Amino acid sequence: MAALLEVQGLRIAFGGREVVHGVDFTIAPGEKLALVGESGSGKTVTALSLLGLAQGAQVQGQARFGAQKSAVDLLALPERSLQAIRGQDIAMIFQEPMTALNPVLTIGEQIAEILQLKVGLTRAECAQAAIELIADTGIDDAARRARAYPHQLSGGQRQRAMIAMALACKPKLLLADEPTTALDVTVRKQILELLAQLQQKHGMAVLLITHDLNLVRQFADRVAVMENGHIVEQGAVAQVYAAPQHAYTRRLMASQPVRDVVAARDGAPTVLQARALRVAYPVPRPGVAGWFKKGEFVAVAGADLDLAEGQTLGIVGESGSGKSTLALAALGLLKFGGSLSVLGQSWGAGTLADRALRRGVQVVFQDPFSSLSPRLTVEEIVQEGLLVHEPTLPTAERRQRVQAALEEVGLTETQFPGLLQRYPHQFSGGQRQRIAIARALIVQPRLLVLDEPTSALDVTMAQQILQLLQRLQRERGLAYLLITHDVAVIRAMAHHVVVMQGGKLLETGTVEQVLGAPRNTYTQTLLAAAQ
Repeated sequence: MAALLEVQGLRIAFGGREVVHGVDFTIAPGEKLALVGESGSGKTVTALSLLGLAQGAQVQGQARFGAQKSAVDLLALPERSLQAIRGQDIAMIFQEPMTALNPVLTIGEQIAEILQLKVGLTRAECAQAAIELIADTGIDDAARRARAYPHQLSGGQRQRAMIAMALACKPKLLLADEPTTALDVTVRKQILELLAQLQQKHGMAVLLITHDLNLVRQFADRVAVMENGHIVEQGAVAQVYAAPQHAYTRRLMASQPVRDVVAARDGAPTVLQARALRVAYPVPRPGVAGWFKKGEFVAVAGADLDLAEGQTLGIVGESGSGKSTLALAALGLLKFGGSLSVLGQSWGAGTLADRALRRGVQVVFQDPFSSLSPRLTVEEIVQEGLLVHEPTLPTAERRQRVQAALEEVGLTETQFPGLLQRYPHQFSGGQRQRIAIARALIVQPRLLVLDEPTSALDVTMAQQILQLLQRLQRERGLAYLLITHDVAVIRAMAHHVVVMQGGKLLETGTVEQVLGAPRNTYTQTLLAAAQ
């Protein structure tokens, strides 16, 4: 069968430095090809260059697209011609829908805009077609959701809206850049099934860019493995997975979270205890009743938790289950009902008492790129806690403490000359997460709240961060409240597990009890989706 897309000798450079070195691959009509590799391997920039979206890139080679006689070289087309192809014949789903969607337009308006520009439908036809596209992607109450803004949708709904936009003009080729990275396991499975269903329905080809090897096994026909700008291996998925030929492919497949934790000692002091913990958000009530009194949405209902020094308590559940709300309550950032004791104290005892308690409880967020200020240097970021909690510390000693914290997480001046004066954008995702961990550790906390600490990282980076966290726990006796939707991370890190759905704690127990012999149907569904 003739190829729909044939890429030959693709080279991409920025400022004279080549980052993609002469890669070749083809995609047949209706085929699903996965491009796999670590962060920085060149996957995304390869896809962006096909549509002329890699800003400041010098691109060489050929990318012939279309039927043989009418094929065009995407890399040689003028901007006007390329613009006609974008969205019409080749569409793209970006990694982070919250940043890819326009926050000031409704979902329906954004889809209608594409239809008006590319297909030339009337305003009314565009609005109706947008609702039908939203419904096709499985979003309930499509007419109402079409009037919603991106922030009013869940992560899974935003990703479905992005898919609806991409498929608006029935493209021949869909470029899907990490379409499920930040989604929980059940939503990830739904999005994967949706993409496969729509791919078959429209007969389009898909180039899937991902670092999730399990995703590739479930979805793709063929796989191309990319390392440092080179495609080192490609072939049928079954063939490559059964007998990987290249050492890098074998290393990727071996990069799964490994359990390396020690049992907490008997009689270890409790660092977090909650009884009947309840968190609710005010919401407007419909009708006249809403004029006098607001309703409430209960995000966490009656939670009982215990976490001892040196232990990890894993909170697992889908998006919207109440995991992050529980973490925010533990950090003293939300009002709550019931009782919550952290390091033997309660939040709200007064400004000074809360400040002292906050030193003992630190947090590492999901996305290190958005949680680190782009305007501060590494030194300024890591020393922030010391400026608050030890303001009289001499500058020289503060710098020594910053360097020690960075060395503890594996970042040194030897590896990165001028480390303290560098900015976050000069580091990879895994390195940025190490900086975030150093910022938390510098004030010597006893409890770390880890909110999806590896979900934005590729498999090898995630493995390294988990190994680092395991080592720090052994050496410092740290307690971790681990919020995640990744069952593999729970299996590797947790001593005890809590399964949440709809704000309720459905099942609790040791990791062996909950993951080895789940009693609740929802837990069984979660584990099945993670396979």
